[in-house]
Amino acid sequence: MGEQENNKIGGSGNDNAMAVDEAGAGAAANKGKSLGAADPRLQAISDAIRVVPHFPKPGIMFNDITELLLRPGVFRDAVDMFVERYRGMSIAAVAGIEARGFIFGPAIALAIGAKFIPLRKPKKLPGEVFSESYVLEYGMDCLEMHVGAIEPGERVVVVDDLVATGGTLSAAIRLLERAGANVVECACLIGLPKFKDFYKLNGKPVYILVESRK
Repeated sequence: MGEQENNKIGGSGNDNAMAVDEAGAGAAANKGKSLGAADPRLQAISDAIRVVPHFPKPGIMFNDITELLLRPGVFRDAVDMFVERYRGMSIAAVAGIEARGFIFGPAIALAIGAKFIPLRKPKKLPGEVFSESYVLEYGMDCLEMHVGAIEPGERVVVVDDLVATGGTLSAAIRLLERAGANVVECACLIGLPKFKDFYKLNGKPVYILVESRK
C-alpha cells in the first residue's frame, strides 16, 4: 500500500499529474448505487479508523486501520459491504495491493467465489512476473504479478485500504490490463473526498466506503 505517505496535513498529497486521470473525473455510469451515508455501518467503520499525526514522518496524517481489525463486528461489516457490492457481478478475480490490500482482498474473493491475486513489491514473487513502475512523491516504486495469474478477459476488482493520489491504483490497473484483465473497479476502505461519487481513475471507477479523516 503506497498511498498513506501522500495523505498530508494541509493538502491532498502528491500533485503528480501522472498518478490520476483527471480527464476521467466525475460520476461513473455504474449500474450499482453507492451505499451512501445512510448505511449505519459506515459510521462505525469511520469511527474505528484512528488518525495518527506525523506518522511515519512529519506532515503525514496516517489513517490506521488496525483499530478496525480489533473490532470483529466492524471488520466483518466492512468486508460485507464490499461483498454485497460485487456479488453477482461475475468477478473472476480480486487483486490486492501489498500490503493492506491483502487484509481485505482474500476475504472478499472467498465470499464472492473469486480467486485472489497478490500484487506485490519487487522481488517478492518467485518465477516469471509482469512488472509496472510508478512515480511516488520522492522516487519510484513497482508492483509485480505472476505471469498466468489472470486469463484474458477475466473481470477483476482491485482492492487496497486507502487511496490518496491514485498512483498505486493506476499502476495496478495498468499491470492487470497488460495481462489481459478487464478491470471493473477499484475498491478502497478509505479515500480522499474527491474519490467519492465514483471518481474515475484511468477510466475505471473508484469505490470507497468512508472518507479519510484529518
